[in-house]
Amino acid sequence: MAPRPPEDRPQAPSNKPDAPKKAAKPHRKLKNSLLGGGAIILLVGLNAPAALDFAQEKYHAYKIAQPGYMAENGSWDMLDVPVEYKLNAIHAALLRTGKVLLIAGSGNDQKKFDSGTFETVLWDPKKNTFKKIPTPEDFFCAGHAQLPDGQLLVAGGTARYEVLDGKVTRAGGGMRVKNESPDKEITLKKGTRFRSPSGVEYISKFDVTVPKAKREFKIGYFASGQMKPWETKVTAAESRVFVEAAKEGAAALTTQAAQYEVVGLEGEDADNVYGLAQKITTEKQDFQGIKAAYEFDPKAEKYVPVAPMKDARWYPTLTTLEDGRVLAASGLNDVGDVVPGDNEIYDPETKKWGKGPFRYFPTYPALFLTKGGKLFYSGSNAGYGPAEKGRVPGLWNVDDNTFTKVGGMTDTDQLETSASVLLPPAQDQKVMVLGGGGVGESEKATTRTAIADLKADNPAFKTGPQLAQGTRYLSSVLMPDDTVFTSGGSKDYRGRGASDILKAQFYDPKANAFRDAAEPTVGRNYHSEALLLPDGRVATFGSDPLYGDEDNTKLGTFEQRVEIFTPPYLHQDKPRPVLDGAVDAFDEDNSATYKSKDADRIVKARLMRPSAVTHTTDVEQRSIELGVKKDKGEVTFTVPKDPTLVPAGWYMLFVTDKDGVPSEAKWIQVK
Repeated sequence: MAPRPPEDRPQAPSNKPDAPKKAAKPHRKLKNSLLGGGAIILLVGLNAPAALDFAQEKYHAYKIAQPGYMAENGSWDMLDVPVEYKLNAIHAALLRTGKVLLIAGSGNDQKKFDSGTFETVLWDPKKNTFKKIPTPEDFFCAGHAQLPDGQLLVAGGTARYEVLDGKVTRAGGGMRVKNESPDKEITLKKGTRFRSPSGVEYISKFDVTVPKAKREFKIGYFASGQMKPWETKVTAAESRVFVEAAKEGAAALTTQAAQYEVVGLEGEDADNVYGLAQKITTEKQDFQGIKAAYEFDPKAEKYVPVAPMKDARWYPTLTTLEDGRVLAASGLNDVGDVVPGDNEIYDPETKKWGKGPFRYFPTYPALFLTKGGKLFYSGSNAGYGPAEKGRVPGLWNVDDNTFTKVGGMTDTDQLETSASVLLPPAQDQKVMVLGGGGVGESEKATTRTAIADLKADNPAFKTGPQLAQGTRYLSSVLMPDDTVFTSGGSKDYRGRGASDILKAQFYDPKANAFRDAAEPTVGRNYHSEALLLPDGRVATFGSDPLYGDEDNTKLGTFEQRVEIFTPPYLHQDKPRPVLDGAVDAFDEDNSATYKSKDADRIVKARLMRPSAVTHTTDVEQRSIELGVKKDKGEVTFTVPKDPTLVPAGWYMLFVTDKDGVPSEAKWIQVK
């Protein structure tokens, strides 16, 4: 049976509204089996170490089921997901309907990629229902961002899976396709052949469209005395496509620049269109990105195509700007290279992409919109890019493309797979980095946390409280009570060596300290996600360990179980505050008023942007402090009039009492 929110569970004997009853029966049963005669017989029948382990396990189960323990540490429940809806959750996004979009695409499964089997599942946490969503592209390792109208922008994904060293049987590489015709663009279909001067042929793996050449004019006077333009220069247009040798063998290997004939073109097309390539080898071939972009419509519950990006991107970050547009940064391109710095911006009004400022970042860079409109790069990233390039944190002015370094962070090459959050409330403008490890398949993992105060005259990172152990892939979720809930991760690359960390904790920004939370039972490392639900719980998904045993001899299996954390504030022996009715949006005065019988209990309110998370990267989530005014059974909330602090979109409105017990969220739009 699926776990329910605490307020929906059967009531405890005390009959107090939110007291959880589920602990009562198991307590007595566990206690009897542990302390009664049956346990003594069992201890006699087993050898001492096994008996001790069994007893400790039983006692642990007994302890964590106690109301006092749950009120202090919280509890975990496994979600009952029907087999037909289980998937490799690579991405998770909370929609304005309260439902969670789980995107797998091909789910890091080459067989599904080859068969064109791409998956998305929509989960309704309130009703615990599931729905399969037709998925038009392989959104495996795409980027995503919340749009002002509540749509979810999804862009990029997978065009081709990697082929490792020693496994490449046909030489391959990038082919630059040139078009010298200023009169027409040309499209070469997948399977087009390019022939080298020596007669070796290479086959394109994708369609490629090359724009018209650029024609330049000058104005001048002719003998007649008339002033007319004349053509002075034609600059060839260029696009890229990945090609593979038509035949296996050393004859197809080359590191020499050459011009390639496009087989099948005739006349002027044959003269104007050709290929250029420098390096075609049998070295490791990385994943390659796609240009596709879609908006997911939460009401229609379907993907809607929009204009594609100019550059293909795999592992890109999508960050919302103050005007509602979205910046796409980094990723692997259509030949498997890190995009060298060509960023682009999506306009939700026109549904098209335009050129963005040029700046290089490793893949999945953590880029946060800050007060004033600059983007803060925390240094956190995932997966691809050299250790010595693009690792230094700083403030990026997208308008004039200036970048100001933020110091205080050592060992920036160990920020890969670290988590970053804009600490609550967002008005404080503090960004925290947690954990991380070395570049690529490094064994390094750090216990470091660091905090940058962006309101300071000269922002710099300062050391925060240490994690209990070196941690990569840590999930970090902002909570309605202004804490940060962190869980999971591993001590080694992709959980290698059975290094998953079955721990969870809360970070308190005011105390600048961690405190323990109940331990999860499911390990989460690479390709895992966690997000806040509207009922105040935290859902965790995914995990893609490289190996399934401590000796690294058995291949890992993707984790499809979903585990949900119920925080301590939902185990308090008191009802939650309630806001009545619904308000669609803040009014022209940036205010919204709700009826509430609990008005006197409410001490603070938070506006929380819904998550869109993948690869430990969630630049969407932020928690904004609201003004609170109470008057005769109603409460009025005021949101700051600053789109750099509160970008337009749909948010969850939580109120809390003096003990930090939150209401269920009300959805409201900031326009």
